[in-house]
Amino acid sequence: MAENERRGLTVRDLMHTHVVSVDPDNPVADAAAAMVRAKVGSALVMQGKLLSGILTERDVLRAAASGADLVTAPVSAWMSKDPESASLDTTVQDAAQLMLLHGFRHLPVVEGRQVRGVVSLRDLFAARISRPATPLTLLFS
Repeated sequence: MAENERRGLTVRDLMHTHVVSVDPDNPVADAAAAMVRAKVGSALVMQGKLLSGILTERDVLRAAASGADLVTAPVSAWMSKDPESASLDTTVQDAAQLMLLHGFRHLPVVEGRQVRGVVSLRDLFAARISRPATPLTLLFS
């Protein structure tokens, strides 16, 4: 049996380590363009090496719908501040429960105070689909 089968899948096994990061003062349009280039749905907002927020596709849509000028509006005005995060050893089940409970699709993964990656609901579901021997319902039990 593989090591990650014995201990259960964790976000360490699924997270993306190449993440889009932006400064809180960057314009929303620049952050959105970086997300599109990287084909991701979120950007981590960093102040130095510290995570201060997350900007998601939903946040960009809210900003656009408000009529804000996305070329000048700073990310800090639209980001979710102090986002929930997971540790490297957070189980897939716990991450999914946290994300569904709070209604978000992207979860930063941190070790101590250092960002290690991001995991998305899509990543969690893809892991379950690629392992058909375990019923999907177990993901949320």
